[in-house]
Amino acid sequence: MAEAHQAVAFQFTLTPEGIDLQLSHEALRQIYLSGLRSWRKRLTRVKNSVITGVYPASPSSWLFVVIAILATMYTRSDPSMGLIEKIQEHLPASLFSSQGLVRLFSGRKPLLYSYQSCLPHLPVPGIQDTMKRYLESVRPLLDDSQFQRMSALSKDFERGLGPKLQWYLRLKALWAANYVSDWWLSLSLSLSQDFLYVTPTPIAAARAGNAIHAFLLYRRKLNREELKPSMVPGTIIPLCSAQWERMFNTCRIPGEETDSLQHFSDSKHVAVFHRGRFWRVWVYHGGRLLSPREIETQIQHILDDDSDPQPGEEKLAALTAGERVPWAKARKSYFRSGRNRQSLDIIEKAAFFVSLDDGEQGMLGEDPGKSLDAYAKSLLHGNCDDRWFDKSFTFVVYSNGKIGLNAEHSWADAPVVAHLWEFVLAVDSFQLGYNEEGHCKGAVDPSIRPPQRLSWDIPKECQDVISRSVSIHLSPSLIALQLAHYRDKGKFCLTYEASMTRLFREGRTETVRSCTSESCAFVRALESHETEGAELLRLFRLAAERHQQLYRLAMTGSGIDRHLFCLYVVSKYLGEESPFLREVLSEPWRLSTSQTPVQQVELFDLVNHPDYISCGGGFGPVADDGYGVSYIIVGENLMNFHVSSKISSPETDSHRFGSHIRQSLLDLVSLFKPEGSSKKQL
Repeated sequence: MAEAHQAVAFQFTLTPEGIDLQLSHEALRQIYLSGLRSWRKRLTRVKNSVITGVYPASPSSWLFVVIAILATMYTRSDPSMGLIEKIQEHLPASLFSSQGLVRLFSGRKPLLYSYQSCLPHLPVPGIQDTMKRYLESVRPLLDDSQFQRMSALSKDFERGLGPKLQWYLRLKALWAANYVSDWWLSLSLSLSQDFLYVTPTPIAAARAGNAIHAFLLYRRKLNREELKPSMVPGTIIPLCSAQWERMFNTCRIPGEETDSLQHFSDSKHVAVFHRGRFWRVWVYHGGRLLSPREIETQIQHILDDDSDPQPGEEKLAALTAGERVPWAKARKSYFRSGRNRQSLDIIEKAAFFVSLDDGEQGMLGEDPGKSLDAYAKSLLHGNCDDRWFDKSFTFVVYSNGKIGLNAEHSWADAPVVAHLWEFVLAVDSFQLGYNEEGHCKGAVDPSIRPPQRLSWDIPKECQDVISRSVSIHLSPSLIALQLAHYRDKGKFCLTYEASMTRLFREGRTETVRSCTSESCAFVRALESHETEGAELLRLFRLAAERHQQLYRLAMTGSGIDRHLFCLYVVSKYLGEESPFLREVLSEPWRLSTSQTPVQQVELFDLVNHPDYISCGGGFGPVADDGYGVSYIIVGENLMNFHVSSKISSPETDSHRFGSHIRQSLLDLVSLFKPEGSSKKQL
């Protein structure tokens, strides 16, 4: 597993004389370092929280935190001391992340900012529970003989290798803050789009000036721990500082065996790409952050420069889009010293990456759907050589003033990026604004040094590697999605829905397997045209209740997929072969879904500014013959879906699937109308 770190510290064998224990020194070192990183983060947060006044200061709050930390350290079976079980049993989904729960974990202040030590450890689910839920999730996808086969494999695993692997995970869970997070590194990409109907200014440099300034204001708030948790009506979701602290000044470094994330000290510059050339733009001068107008001037300087790219420079960024091993070898061979090393350092240590695109994007022309397709594709992968995919995110600015974001996901999950993007859009339009000519407000200090053009010395051999990276690049409500997929392909498929685990320390994501027996029963009944409306409503409610139950289980640490993944990682480092795990981890997710809800609702006033709505974000398909579907509910009257698929697959068509989604939603709406009881009106 190239994505996983060393995990296993011990090897043991049960013998008639007792336990034969063997040590793996390198693996033991990796577990030690994993826990050491966790404890360093805890100490840093305690220090920062005391300095900023965020940490609960009353004696009772201190006592609560001490008890919580000690309890989560020593309680292996249920780190929440019974609380999570009560949540699963009694709290309805709409109240699951209520203020009361957050207050319980946060002591005097309910906002939690980025302090994590008040949250419990993510529990390691039981082997039997995981096997049971796995079999339930695949039952609607398998015929009887296939299901019996998988049942037998799971029983063999549960009685044989499973408990041994589980022992290692429990050992790691005692030492590390989260037994999953430091192994879960994703190579996926996501995108975030601009306002759908509004472009605050058509001047690209001005839009870049405001937005870059807003990004850096967010970083300042992040460093000062002034960010509030995600706010959803009736809900407060804790922030996970392990992800937020890697948002800026972070780069993914390629390795021949495994990649690594490097987080640098706060950078005073951003890296900018335009027409095949790279630049460094300083964003601080005399100890202060540059004003939006000063950043606009810097960006305009680059746009006005007509110099040519150096040999090998124009498509250099394609190395970050291709296969990881060739990039790792090229980096070691051609970027380890001299000008190449210096220029690469400037990019990798930048606060973030900016791409100035000469094209126009947004809702354009007589076919808005086609133009939005092009907009999403551009943000997701561009030309593969105009985004630095190893950076935590690339900020994209188009020539007509439209903007967008491309984010790499090993450092954080999509809601974290969405939180940042909401802030930038709101600050850009509603706080900073523009003058009558469309330029940024404020004055310009003429003594600020101009952008620095990066210099390269790329040999012919490296240029060949870059060319190969370019040549391999490929363009690339859940019950309604199940119905749409069934209509699209005539069958059901393993479905991935992302769920957050932020109620736990260093929590990231878990999978909700949303293709259930209940949802399949509803879809079959609807498509048969033989079931009356009352019965359809009953089946729909059963499917919805089952889905909510699975979502609660995932959010409270009882999901199965991260557990299965970690068991697989341990088996690899033990050198143990598990037919069950091998088959489970190779199952394709042909429908990958995620919602990107508006988190900071206080930033947007859709009543007075109804045009300031976003298309939301998106991501690519997970399987070659599958779909990636991201959706966002904007206000009370709009749902936006982003559908992606590979044009190389003859089985998929994003426009066709989008049409099925639309019709499925209309059919569900008709089901809930009073006259919807008649099957003729469905």
